[in-house]
Amino acid sequence: MVSEAPPFWWTKAGWQAWGLWPFSFLYGRIAGRRMARTRRASVPVPVICVGNFTVGGAGKTPTAIAIARAAKEKGLKPGFLTRGYGGTIDVTTIVDPEHHRAEAVGDEALLLCRETLTVISRTRVDGALKLVEEGVDLIIMDDGFQSARLTLDFALVVIDTFRGIGNGHLVPSGPVRAPISEQMHQLSAILKVGNGSAADQLVRQAARAGKQIHVASLKPRENRAIAGKQVLAFAGIADPNKFYRTVKEVGGLVTETRDFPDHHYFTEDEIADLLDDAEKKGLVLVTTAKDAVRLAGHHGRMEELAKKTSVVDVDMTFDDPHGPVNIIDTAIANFRERRIREANAKKV
Repeated sequence: MVSEAPPFWWTKAGWQAWGLWPFSFLYGRIAGRRMARTRRASVPVPVICVGNFTVGGAGKTPTAIAIARAAKEKGLKPGFLTRGYGGTIDVTTIVDPEHHRAEAVGDEALLLCRETLTVISRTRVDGALKLVEEGVDLIIMDDGFQSARLTLDFALVVIDTFRGIGNGHLVPSGPVRAPISEQMHQLSAILKVGNGSAADQLVRQAARAGKQIHVASLKPRENRAIAGKQVLAFAGIADPNKFYRTVKEVGGLVTETRDFPDHHYFTEDEIADLLDDAEKKGLVLVTTAKDAVRLAGHHGRMEELAKKTSVVDVDMTFDDPHGPVNIIDTAIANFRERRIREANAKKV
């Protein structure tokens, strides 16, 4: 899977997109067939998958965290299952924030484990079984919708309303991970994030197909360290501009910005440039929570950058406060029906 989204993916399709169309056609045939025909393993607890239509972030991780918080309020013991993208560990592992760094387990896993038990696994079936072994009674998958090897009891697809699905083309001529028709068939609900209009067509399509539609927004937490201050904002995420808008929401005066690739590990030169520029110009450094965990646990100038950088945390807030609970309840009901079908199939 392509990890870096070229700029032309997010504009009207031009010669670059159309030039790559034959490769996208082949990719789409393979990806669609794989989604439709993959044999999926069943595990003895409900499974919720939080995914998105495209390569790049749409808010999956904060959405997964919001659902986990609702599950804990219901008295459940949720656990996160993630691939550990960007990490080097290739065996099924329980993430330990006291011992693991982002280089080993990936940045998203370190954010998730702050909330509840988190397992990384290249083989999601093995990871799910590990969570069950640890006493988890609800599995929340962060990503993996298009490549799930588990039977999903609820598939929530998150879409950013400012970027939507970009030019609408499949990889590599666009950001779409698999044919929209197949994704729409397999999802349970769409979570529309923000108040833009780029997702309107897909939301209408999902509504006509009888899918649930949830609406939410990313709400930044108050940050007095940057309110009214001139800041140098930097971000290594899929959509840095979304972060810069968030900094402005909490009162930061964005004087300069630095964009880095998604999941980027900062070099010594990049760290020095950030520190030196901020000091020279009297700017407050500010970044995302995901970037901050990649800076943690190091020494030298990276440790200095971590200490001098303010972090803007965000929460996924559903317009309907009962939205996350409704998703969990539906997943549990679907799980019970699945177990009945499986039991009946064994009798035949």
